[in-house]
Amino acid sequence: MSIQLERRKAVQTDEVAGYERMLEIREFENQINGLFAAGLIRGTTHLCLGQEALDIALAAELRPTDTVMATYRGHGIALALGLTPESVLGEIMGKTIGCCGGVGGSMHLADMTLGLLPTSAIVGGGIPIAAGAGLAYQLLGQDNVGVAVFGDGATNIGAFHEGLNLAAIWKLPVIFICDNNVYGEYSRIDKTTPLEDLHMRADSYKMAHYAVDGMDVHATRKGIKEAVDRARSGGGPTLIEAKTYRFAGHSRADKALYRPEGELEKWMERDPIKLTEEDLVKRGLLDSAKIEKMRADMTKTIEGVVATCQAAPDPTVASMFENVFTK
Repeated sequence: MSIQLERRKAVQTDEVAGYERMLEIREFENQINGLFAAGLIRGTTHLCLGQEALDIALAAELRPTDTVMATYRGHGIALALGLTPESVLGEIMGKTIGCCGGVGGSMHLADMTLGLLPTSAIVGGGIPIAAGAGLAYQLLGQDNVGVAVFGDGATNIGAFHEGLNLAAIWKLPVIFICDNNVYGEYSRIDKTTPLEDLHMRADSYKMAHYAVDGMDVHATRKGIKEAVDRARSGGGPTLIEAKTYRFAGHSRADKALYRPEGELEKWMERDPIKLTEEDLVKRGLLDSAKIEKMRADMTKTIEGVVATCQAAPDPTVASMFENVFTK
């Protein structure tokens, strides 16, 4: 079994390993801040700080043969699904050890051995692709599922409605997950959308739908499992709204000064890592000493990943033309 598949299996079978992966995602994203400020990351990058519970819940309930279409805020999903920190950071830093050879960058992560189709910089771009994956599985008689993860802003675009309509008409094995982190880029949801509970939009397509507490890994995992079971058994698609919050701004150039005073602090009281720690301690699976050691060890591990990626070679100009096919 490859190291990627071993990493995937760990979050599916071991809750402490799932918590450790959440720490990995958090420390990974924290390191991105410094690397971006130092000019070691070209272009822009988007962090998922505060949204780790959804990442882990998704990886815990899917098979590697299922397909996931994520957004440009996809570092956490990639790591949760099993990609190594070196392959993700290498890609973000434009290094040959990256999962796409360093030519895709932060917004274009992929590993088909784990079911991760290329993440998309196009808002809502993964929604019709997930429907297409579901159609393919249906035609092939396979019980795999297609999953699209997208932000709240994507529910206002045409592809959202087209994708849900198609999936509903043909009862495709698709799960649409709206990662409602309150902000679509720089705009708060109440400034752009006339309803608070976005999952209600699935009523228009007679589709199963519900909201989950996206800060609680158990609640989110339960909601995803229900949708996965429905899709695999021929019950059709589901729209899940995960109520989350991004602790950082839209991109690294955004200080999020538009947030109301106290809003961030209120959400940080329900930090998914904090909630997971409290749960594991209460159940006797961890204690404060173990948590402190795991945090310290993860900091050292990710610092080592950073050093490895900094030392890795850059792709050549010719690399742009590799993996390009023609007849």
